[in-house]
Amino acid sequence: MGSLAITHIGFLSPGNYAHDNPFDGLDETLKLFEFAEAALGFDSGWVRQRHLEPGISSAAAFLGAATQRTRRIQLGTAVIPIGYESPFRLAEDLSTVDVLSKGRLNVGLSAGRPLHADLMGALVFDGEWEKHDFSHERVRRFVANLQGEFLGADDRRIATPFGPQRPHLQPFAKGLHERVWYGGGSQRSAAWAGEQGLNLLTGNVISGEDTDDFFTAQVRLIETYRRAGTGGRRIALGRVIVPFDGADEATRRRYKAYAAERHHRTLRPNGEKRTLFANDLVGTSAEILEQLYADPVLPHVNELRLELPYEFEPQQYRQILTDFSKNIAPHLGYVGKSKTK
Repeated sequence: MGSLAITHIGFLSPGNYAHDNPFDGLDETLKLFEFAEAALGFDSGWVRQRHLEPGISSAAAFLGAATQRTRRIQLGTAVIPIGYESPFRLAEDLSTVDVLSKGRLNVGLSAGRPLHADLMGALVFDGEWEKHDFSHERVRRFVANLQGEFLGADDRRIATPFGPQRPHLQPFAKGLHERVWYGGGSQRSAAWAGEQGLNLLTGNVISGEDTDDFFTAQVRLIETYRRAGTGGRRIALGRVIVPFDGADEATRRRYKAYAAERHHRTLRPNGEKRTLFANDLVGTSAEILEQLYADPVLPHVNELRLELPYEFEPQQYRQILTDFSKNIAPHLGYVGKSKTK
């Protein structure tokens, strides 16, 4: 068994809901954040932002609600594809969320041409979009906007109901620019994130560059990021972890079937980009711990993010988080935080 020192545990929720009843699903996800904070003491809860699916399409709106339902737990986006976003307007929205959370927000972003651009591009950009800037530069501009620097010349003032004001992004969320993360899946993106001083999110999907082995590729990714001059920046590792100690037999069969259906993609690089996938960890906590101890990436990080599968039921998500926090996290060197009173 290797020496592990996980100091921070989080979870990533898919935020799924029924097509004809989005309220119940979104409300259940908010309740999951409350439960993970108050009953289990998780350090952070994260959501994806995905479009055209029965899940969370506006991370800012959802986490704005979560700020009012939680007190301590950090809130995060993993990730927002910035290709569809205005770097200035997104900075306004997420600064507002951070202020409402009293400084608990973590912003995970990705660049590149976003998913479903052939369907959404003309709707988002009101016309021709093919030549739009989908590069890392959009992330850099977003981070610069969070700095709250004054706009225009030194003598520029704008008229407001509060009198003349020097213009800058409002509200200013102090420290939020230091809590920006980049979802890095390639050597190039990891190096760029390190050079920019961003925190790094890496999970169970990665580019296979000069290797067919997922773990080799991920260790190299982290090494590239650190060599780029990250200093004390944070690295958070994501794994799909589904313990079933507290599940009934029918639920255990469902979990095993879920992992079996996805296993084929872990056997070789996928597609032109040679995408590599990690195995889902499904089983008893003891079985999962054995696999985590053998994971060569874990000794390189101290933050672990449990990624919850899609399409499970609210009570199943609670069972998974409960088993993980009680039966797995303490054996990874994790010392739990005090729970909400």
